[in-house]
Amino acid sequence: MIGRLNHVAIAVRDISAAAALYRDTLGADVSAAVPQHEHGVTTVFVTLPNTKIEFLEPLGADSPIAKFLERNPDGGIHHICYEVDDIIVARDQLKAAGARVLGSGEPKTGAHGKPVLFLHPKDFNGTLVELEQA
Repeated sequence: MIGRLNHVAIAVRDISAAAALYRDTLGADVSAAVPQHEHGVTTVFVTLPNTKIEFLEPLGADSPIAKFLERNPDGGIHHICYEVDDIIVARDQLKAAGARVLGSGEPKTGAHGKPVLFLHPKDFNGTLVELEQA
């Protein structure tokens, strides 16, 4: 069902500093920061040869990333994202197998402009999983 690893998301307090660290210290290709109002975050993507790293900075006090950073003051890995060929088929198969889809269960448009869903971390070894339609 799952395809390639699309990205690993890291919650950060200062997205500019995180981007500079990866760009200037590691020599990575780093995107501009983009506010994602629907998700309450600002994102930056680091492009690697085999996947991406996504930095997430809270966009306001109600952001889910703000809550994550309250529990994890230094930031850290927030979620991993896998690609799927058909997000509705994947959702239905996962739900039939007992996995919990967060929110309404309907896909939202993600940072790449593609449909995404999130799966409950308690169902996936303590890891928040994002599925993105390839």
